[in-house]
Amino acid sequence: MNSMYFTEEHNLFRESLADFLKKEVVPHIDNWEKSGTIDRFIWKKFGDMGFFGINYPEAYGGLNLDLFYTIILQEELQKINSGGFAAAIWAHVYLAMTHLNAEGDETIKENYLAPSIAGDKIGCLCISEPSGGSDVAGMRTTAVKSGDHYVVNGSKTFITNGVYSDYLVVAAKTSPELGNKGMSIFVVDRDTAGISATKLDKLGWRASDTAEIAFDNVKIPVSNLLGEENQGFGYIMQHFSLERLVMGVNAHARAEYALEYALNYMSERTAFGNSLDKYQALRHKFVDLYSDMEICKQFNYSVAYRLNRGQYVVKEASISKLKSTKMADEVIYECLQFLGGYGYMEDYPMARLLRDSRLGPIGGGTSEILREILSKMIIDKKSYKPAT
Repeated sequence: MNSMYFTEEHNLFRESLADFLKKEVVPHIDNWEKSGTIDRFIWKKFGDMGFFGINYPEAYGGLNLDLFYTIILQEELQKINSGGFAAAIWAHVYLAMTHLNAEGDETIKENYLAPSIAGDKIGCLCISEPSGGSDVAGMRTTAVKSGDHYVVNGSKTFITNGVYSDYLVVAAKTSPELGNKGMSIFVVDRDTAGISATKLDKLGWRASDTAEIAFDNVKIPVSNLLGEENQGFGYIMQHFSLERLVMGVNAHARAEYALEYALNYMSERTAFGNSLDKYQALRHKFVDLYSDMEICKQFNYSVAYRLNRGQYVVKEASISKLKSTKMADEVIYECLQFLGGYGYMEDYPMARLLRDSRLGPIGGGTSEILREILSKMIIDKKSYKPAT
């Protein structure tokens, strides 16, 4: 492992995590993929092991460790070959919980963040809408203040953990006339009257519960506001750097897993008297794919290093997601080819990997949206700044 970023403590953590996943998660993956439901017990086991609290404050049960422990968690989750399970975990830890920690007051942190770290509560982040997708600024869901409550109406879609979570972190327009400057964020209990969720049937990520959620006159106490009213857009943009980097890391890790599996297969599979890894056409193709993966991995590590030091890396994180997710799709497509007919069989990992990987260039901001964001920064010289 690259000692430039990873210490001996990091490596020991990786070994412990890999062992935990092999014993506690892998035996259940096929069932969860078929049922589309992750059994509740595993969330508590993750919490008990401290994996949900890696980069959160000790005051709420976290470990307050550096970002490279998070990188390790993401990389190892990709090796169990369930994009849906991995997504459920990181959507809880790095989408919902990020907002609780950054914008929540002390009461919210005690009531939602601490139990989330412990594995007693599961969260989801509700931003995308049926009419908007990646167009966050075009959000139509509203939250109208009425006395000591806000009344929320609207709908969200493509929400990971949208069916089985215990609470929702919801973005809504509190001042629609202000456009993206009139957006706020709230934490909402799942059992609040007026909330309904419909599970979506997906190409991949079969283990995760992805939902469309409707809000029909949902009353939220004013105390459930995260941060300041009308500052939600800035909060969302601020945290996109971590989300996009996580998706970039996920991509290089699943590509690396696919390459490792394919190489092992090629070394054992013989054709015309030689193992497949001895044929020049396959060897050279493999090296090209490996090189593309390694370039993305090293870039992602460098972005993580900067983010860990508190630097604002929205451009670099956007590049990470844009290039890494495209690379992963291409690498996994070719690795499936290395396996020939077996690559097309569900008994081998490549079919699921191919389906799961295809979400990479779509979720968390499509590649098309990222290219436009990067065009504004690189060509138009637009400068984005952290939320204050």
